[in-house]
Amino acid sequence: MTNYVKIFDTTLRDGEQSPGATMTSAEKLEVARSLARMGVDIIEAGFPAASPDDLEAVRRIALEVGNSPKGQPEFKVPIIAGLARANKSDIDKAWEAVKGAQKPRIHTFLATSSIHMKHKLKMDPEEVVQRVSEMVTYAHSLCTDIEFSPEDAGRSDPEFLYIVLGEAIKAGATTLNIPDTVGYTTPDEFYKLIEGIIKNTPGMHEGITISVHTHDDLGLATANALAGIQAGARQAEVTINGIGERAGNTSMEEVVMTLKTRHPVFGLETGIDTQQFTRVSRLVSNYTGIVVQPNKAIVGANAFAHEAGIHQDGMLKHQTTYEIMRPEDVGVNQTTLVMGKHSGRAALRARLASMGYSLDDEELNKAFARFKELADRKKVITDADLEALIADEFYGPRDVFHLEGLQVSCGTLGMPTATVRLRGPDQIIHDFASMGTGPVDATYKAIDAIIQTPCKLLEFNIHAVTEGIDALGEVTVRVRSENGQQTMDAQSEAIYARVFGGHGADTDIIVASAKAYINALNKLIVAETEGRQSV
Repeated sequence: MTNYVKIFDTTLRDGEQSPGATMTSAEKLEVARSLARMGVDIIEAGFPAASPDDLEAVRRIALEVGNSPKGQPEFKVPIIAGLARANKSDIDKAWEAVKGAQKPRIHTFLATSSIHMKHKLKMDPEEVVQRVSEMVTYAHSLCTDIEFSPEDAGRSDPEFLYIVLGEAIKAGATTLNIPDTVGYTTPDEFYKLIEGIIKNTPGMHEGITISVHTHDDLGLATANALAGIQAGARQAEVTINGIGERAGNTSMEEVVMTLKTRHPVFGLETGIDTQQFTRVSRLVSNYTGIVVQPNKAIVGANAFAHEAGIHQDGMLKHQTTYEIMRPEDVGVNQTTLVMGKHSGRAALRARLASMGYSLDDEELNKAFARFKELADRKKVITDADLEALIADEFYGPRDVFHLEGLQVSCGTLGMPTATVRLRGPDQIIHDFASMGTGPVDATYKAIDAIIQTPCKLLEFNIHAVTEGIDALGEVTVRVRSENGQQTMDAQSEAIYARVFGGHGADTDIIVASAKAYINALNKLIVAETEGRQSV
């Protein structure tokens, strides 16, 4: 058995299903590029049957990330996978989306637990076996690389799983993914489940990869994934920051760093460049609007912070007293880029390239203009500042409304007031002044008065990118449309039920707050517009 564990990242599919984590096609493409640079083996780029936009996003990723970049023959090209339910329509859409990749994969699934078969599928076990055989055979007629998942395997009868998986192998599946869909199992149970599948599934051979996909409903996702790997699984399905439905998925950084840090125990390798974890974690957090909690393992703000006197004393004497990993191993550093008004585009391009950002000439010009503007206000610009600047400037939604100006009056002597100037989709400038309980409230009320898209602000988070009084401030928000009562159309209702995240960065925190809110509203407006056009 190989000692290499394939990393299958589903941030762009299962991770994006987390409420509020919706990303635009351009944002997905940039995350996919970052995942490829990290060395991810398989990128599940999306669920093409979900919407035309999702199909197009997967197609772009397959073409632009799933092929060797020009001039980089040594680039590790990831497999690009598309998810499909076990029906021909979904499988056709998945193949349409991924076929442009150098290494395409169709990932199809069907539930196998008695609960799902009875209440969701309304199918007998015999019908499930037949459907799996037919649909995996059909998928294999289109694509040679087929992955099959028995949904809710954690609550399925193991004996029935052996039969279903045996039929999937016979039909052409070479990867069998075993999902603990609802995070129900314990590590000991999951170990035995994987061990039993390897030993008892008909047709099992060395060419078949067993994969694990675990959810965190009981906080056991990483423990279960590692138990499955110890039992013989050689593919782990994960997401950046552990985002995903309900309590989330297995966190890539936790699985990979456990295998690396405890190598004497596992004796297993991955192809992941772990020094990129912190940067990619921030990228995904910015795009989804889901803030990483400070105590999150590996990439949380407190993961390598020490306040207790005893801990500080130990750290001063030897780092390994309280740190089992080096911060540098996961990309935690405060590299300072000292650049000023006289620095040129070439220096900025080189620094961004070293950080993993590849910009064309037009994008570089826009980034350079923002950089110069920031350099006028901030003496020392760090890599973290540049990351925030890039996230704020690029890969957002279409510019429906753009912030042109903002002035705020606040304090203890008067009512907080904000005057907002936005450029609308018609290129007309709109001005509005409003009062509120505070400067952000006043700003958001003025924005609402101009944009007039009813929504509810669900979350508002603010933090400094770096230390110091001149630090860039980052704001993330999550909003939900309040238009649901205005339509009876089921497709539109689904759009209105979605939560949209927004991100903004600026040295002025009120400006950052306005940018984040407008960013989220632009996503909401685009989704509603496309939803109506597709009806």
